Amino acid sequence: MSDNCIIVGASHAGVSLALQLRKEGWTAPIKLIGEESELPYHRPPLSKEHLAGKKDLDAMQLRPAKLYADNDIDLLLSTRVSNIDVQAREVQLDSGETLGYQKLALCTGASVREFIPASGMKNVFYIRKAADIAQLAPHVKKGRRAVVIGGGYIGLEAAAVLVQQGVDVSVLEMSERILQRVTSPEMSSYMQRLHESHGVEICTGVEVSSIREEGQEKLIECADGTEFRADFLIVGIGVIANTALALNAGIEGEAGIQVDEYCRTSDEHVYAAGDCTVHPSLIYQRQLRLESVQNANDQGRVAAANMCGREQVYDAVPWFWSDQYTIKLQMVGLNNDYDQVVMRGSTDGGVDASFALFYLKEGVLIAADCVARPKEFMISKRLIKEKAQLAAELLQNEEIEPINFAAS
Repeated sequence: MSDNCIIVGASHAGVSLALQLRKEGWTAPIKLIGEESELPYHRPPLSKEHLAGKKDLDAMQLRPAKLYADNDIDLLLSTRVSNIDVQAREVQLDSGETLGYQKLALCTGASVREFIPASGMKNVFYIRKAADIAQLAPHVKKGRRAVVIGGGYIGLEAAAVLVQQGVDVSVLEMSERILQRVTSPEMSSYMQRLHESHGVEICTGVEVSSIREEGQEKLIECADGTEFRADFLIVGIGVIANTALALNAGIEGEAGIQVDEYCRTSDEHVYAAGDCTVHPSLIYQRQLRLESVQNANDQGRVAAANMCGREQVYDAVPWFWSDQYTIKLQMVGLNNDYDQVVMRGSTDGGVDASFALFYLKEGVLIAADCVARPKEFMISKRLIKEKAQLAAELLQNEEIEPINFAAS
């Protein structure tokens, strides 16, 4: 057994964990292992500024190379872990090399869910890694036609970038409305109007039954007989947690690697953080798997603290954001099982709209969606954690400043 700390996954979670370990006083070697060849980078810009050509990879680095060296973090890029032996406390690399560890952190992230009808076809793109954008970008040209399969945030962000580059875009969503899994009908309606005002065709309740290649084109056939033609496809139908390494090592997990409130797995020497995990939420009193930068960074820091002997509980309020056209949508909390939606402001005005949607359950604030409402977003973080009970009249009243919600 070595005194190494090995971190598998040079991701948001992995980088946060590695740097926090040093801040917590970890003095032994740290090895941060990543499969990609690039320095660890921010992933949210992939479907936005990077796809639009406004931000290159160098500008997206999580940290400069010097910082890893200054913190004595051994960054192993283009390196893949093939196996974990929890009994021997060793990881095996694809190269055949074996590395021992005192503590192991799994920050393996998630992989895109493949769209089976398009398997093996050319000019079908996913958005998860820098290499995906490198392959997609040459196809983004004025006058070309694209079909985006999936009306979630990734699909809509990509659609916004494409249509502003002169691409004709159709979004196909199987559910009754876009963003159905994550937001309310009010927000879905606003986002659909926003996209349609920019020329994006939104089709909901559409199930793709087959895709055929006809020359350089794709013919997409739907179950209701509708057909769409495209020069290329973008698929955004969700992700799957990367759990294979953990499960093969006997570490518990189903939809994700199971961790406790200390980010510790079923093996006392192995921790996990980020998109690959399922963790208990003290706020929502259930198990959660979150796909967000905030969760990855915060879990990474908590895991590092506990690997150094602290007993720090992870109980952060989840938050997210999405940039589309010139709007920034900020989301806080999880709106599952809400029984009331309260609107502050108005969804009218397209990119100039300013509003907040508050989600209540039995009068308690559990989530909020905010467009051009940073004050409402910030106070909602605190109120959700406090499980504040709030009257609809209070939330709607524009004469009351958000900072005074809790005091009213």
